[in-house]
Amino acid sequence: MMDRLPHEKGFHVSWDQLHRDARALSWRLDGNDWRAVVAVTRGGLVPAMIVARELDIRTIDTISIRSYKGVGTEAGQGQLEVLKRPDDQLMRDGDGILVIDDLVDSGRTLELIREMYPKAHFGTVYAKPKGKPMVQTYVTEVSQDTWIFFPWDMALQYVQPYRGTD
Repeated sequence: MMDRLPHEKGFHVSWDQLHRDARALSWRLDGNDWRAVVAVTRGGLVPAMIVARELDIRTIDTISIRSYKGVGTEAGQGQLEVLKRPDDQLMRDGDGILVIDDLVDSGRTLELIREMYPKAHFGTVYAKPKGKPMVQTYVTEVSQDTWIFFPWDMALQYVQPYRGTD
C-alpha cells in the first residue's frame, strides 16, 4: 500500500466548526476560577480567544515556541526554542492558568511548557494519541496520521465538477 499524502487523510475544519469545538472546550473547562488564559501561538490564538470570551477571562497572554530542524536531528524532529514567554508575575508556577492550543500532536511543545509551568492546565481543541498525555482537557481525538486543515490554512475556491464540464 502506498503512503498517503497529508491531504489524503485530512480532517477539514471550517471556521464554524472550530468555533463550536472551542466553545465545547470552554464548557469542559467551566467551573474553575482561572486567573488567565495563555495562547500557544499561532494556532492557539483563536481557540484561546473563544475560551476567554466564553469563560469571561480578561487576562490573556501568549507563549511562542518554534521547532526547527538542526544538524543531526531525525526527520520531522527539531529543537524547540521559546521565542516569547508570558509575563513571569502572571504565570508563577502556572497555578490557575489555562494554556490553550488548537492541537496537540506529538506533545513536545506542551511538554516544554509543562516543564516551565507545572501547575498550568492544558486544553486543546483536537488531540492526537501521542500528545494526548500532555493535555488535561480536549474536545476531539483524531488519529495520529490524520492531517488537520485549519480554516486559517485554507481558502474557498472554485472546484471543477467531476463530470459535466461543458
